[in-house]
Amino acid sequence: MSQGVQLYVEDSHVIMDNGILQVTLSNPDGIVTGVKYNGIDNLLEVLDEEVNRGFWDLVWSEAGSTGTTGTFDVIKGTSFEVVVESEEQVEISFTRLWDPSLQGKLASLNIDKRFIMLRNSPGFYSYAIYDHLREWPPFNLPQTRIVFKLRKDMFHYMAVADNRQRYMPLPDDRLPERGEALATPEAVLLVNPVEPEFKGEVDDKYQYSCEDKDLRVHGWISTDPLVGFWQITPSDEFRSGGPVKQNLTSHVGPYNLAMFLSAHYGGEDFVLKLKPDEPWKKVFGPTFIYLNSASDGKDRLWLWEDAKNQMRIEVENWPYDFPASEDFQSSDQRGTVSGRLQIQDRYLSDECISANCAHVGLAPPGDIGSWQTECKGYQFWTRTDTNGYFCINNIQSGDYNLNAWVPGVVGDYQYNVVITITAGCDIDVGDLVFEPPRDGPTLWEIGIPDRSAAEFYIPDPNPKYINKLFVNHPDRYRQYGLWERYANLYPDGDLVYTVDVSDYRKDWFFAHVTRKINDDTYQATTWQIKFKLHQVDTTGVYKLRLALATAHVSELQVRVNNPEADPPIFSTGVIGHDNTIARHGIHGLYRLYNVGVAGNLLVDDGDNTIFLTQTQSTGPLQGIMYDYIRFEGPPSSSNSIKEIHI
Repeated sequence: MSQGVQLYVEDSHVIMDNGILQVTLSNPDGIVTGVKYNGIDNLLEVLDEEVNRGFWDLVWSEAGSTGTTGTFDVIKGTSFEVVVESEEQVEISFTRLWDPSLQGKLASLNIDKRFIMLRNSPGFYSYAIYDHLREWPPFNLPQTRIVFKLRKDMFHYMAVADNRQRYMPLPDDRLPERGEALATPEAVLLVNPVEPEFKGEVDDKYQYSCEDKDLRVHGWISTDPLVGFWQITPSDEFRSGGPVKQNLTSHVGPYNLAMFLSAHYGGEDFVLKLKPDEPWKKVFGPTFIYLNSASDGKDRLWLWEDAKNQMRIEVENWPYDFPASEDFQSSDQRGTVSGRLQIQDRYLSDECISANCAHVGLAPPGDIGSWQTECKGYQFWTRTDTNGYFCINNIQSGDYNLNAWVPGVVGDYQYNVVITITAGCDIDVGDLVFEPPRDGPTLWEIGIPDRSAAEFYIPDPNPKYINKLFVNHPDRYRQYGLWERYANLYPDGDLVYTVDVSDYRKDWFFAHVTRKINDDTYQATTWQIKFKLHQVDTTGVYKLRLALATAHVSELQVRVNNPEADPPIFSTGVIGHDNTIARHGIHGLYRLYNVGVAGNLLVDDGDNTIFLTQTQSTGPLQGIMYDYIRFEGPPSSSNSIKEIHI
């Protein structure tokens, strides 16, 4: 008969033990100081102080402050409580309560960190309840997460996805005597690593970031003995920013992260900002720390496949039925929404088109597209089938907007009725019709409207700055320093793209960046789109749709047939703090601009040029990435129609 779960409470530590593993936490701090498994006394970094091994943390700042930084706080409990204790389950709580004497010292939150161990389970769970009362001072919360630092003498192989796993450098290789700092503090060129095989590689934790929808399991493998340490997150409902928000995963340390709230790839727009007299409560997690080991004849790939299989089990069991907090809603307290999404675009079809593989989700009420930066509540997303049908299960009770976007279609959809979820409800919203932005027929287009710049030209990296994992890899854009390649490829002038001649996969650089003049000077760049028109309607208004995949401290100005026009016909103003270029992403926040172009600015039966200028040029990492550009004729235009990508 298997051993039941045992709990041992000591003056300075608490130990959970189910015979498979033993987890030790500091009392009353609630810091994970030890994980004993498979005969190994501790999988966590024994060379570090106990407080640096396994912990919840947050970054906070005073209300009214700007930016994404603040006070870093490892969350330490001040009281310990046994919530559940039986042979089947132990759940323990470490709480930290706030009172006015702590104003200015800690974020005004009550925090309850929970840890759970089940019988026969090769792992443990953690979640936390954050609670801010209405009368307490407001504050900003840029980040919160769980961090585990593993033993560097054991865990050398990291796996984030099937095609993103490798042996990793040591943390020592990033030290000044072994590594050379690059343009950002996270990026280090390994010049004298402990193991020579890593010499000349760039290490940067952002190269391993991942979209939330794909961020279900990641971790580390020790090859001697064969042991895996995995973090499994079966739901993104408690993460901010929707399904394509990018977060950190695992990186050199060896670190394993569970990111719940972060400003990465969006900047201050992702900072949770509480207003005066605003109450707020949220449950983050549970996440599952899963351990596995391999017997003779198996290898590290088996450990990864086993971890993925366990991830599927955890997803199937969501929402869990064992957390004891009443703030974590069980399945019978949740509801379901289903329906069908169709697209109506008269320039594509007289009939509605099924929204194939659309992202459909519920997010707290807000403006259209606001789900991208929403971070106070919960979000619930799914994909439609080929006929546009969708079903979203296990939605927590509350009020929501239903939102959608469709790969291949410009713009955001929002259902104009607030949906109220109650326990056990099953709501069918019926057929929903999305009318994407459209004034006239497509005259030409560049790219694919999928909120990413991945289809454009990604250059080979400078041979000095290689991460071997991403050589001949689908995610070529994750290589370091690609922004510098623009000036190499266009040494004498900026990019010129000719409609019906150029190929955006080869001729449209993935990022509209600045040009380096010397070590301290950068120059604004102007790209040109050249095209011919027949039968120009000089009294009509044409429409230029500019969908941006990301922007960082940039201003995009548009001019037509006159590069010196002042003012330009359109300017975004200075936008974005996504930092996507520096962090090797291919998208940040999606932005759509619809620019009217008067027909009398255009040349009939001749050459026309649209000039796109990114004016901000104080550094190398400013710029934008385009998602998709479309030029439409006036509504009455009889020009031939080209289908967009559905």
